[in-house]
Amino acid sequence: MTFVAIDHVQVAIPPQSEDQSRAFFVDILGMREIEKPEALKPRGGIWLSAGAQELHLGVDKGFQPARKAHPAFRVTRFDALAERLVAAGSDVTWADAGEIPGRRRFFASDVFGNRLEFVEER
Repeated sequence: MTFVAIDHVQVAIPPQSEDQSRAFFVDILGMREIEKPEALKPRGGIWLSAGAQELHLGVDKGFQPARKAHPAFRVTRFDALAERLVAAGSDVTWADAGEIPGRRRFFASDVFGNRLEFVEER
């Protein structure tokens, strides 16, 4: 057995929050929503394309935001994304450049308080 890649990461969202999710992940971050299989649609949530991987936003009735565990996204136009997040009212926290030499990164939260990391494409 050999691991090839991460297929997707799932992040929890509260019930009936799909429209808020789209406003953040599609409109602000620029991800693309992809069609969920018919059998999974009744569960709620949305699926998104994050480059070659997928981000699944799954409804959790007992939702609690993930404040430590997080997906990290490698992005182009890194500084422009940070500016767009700040303009949309998100707090952006820059990581200490000395922690991982040669890697620029920052953290932000989605509209539900889930932690997200963004890493500059090199």
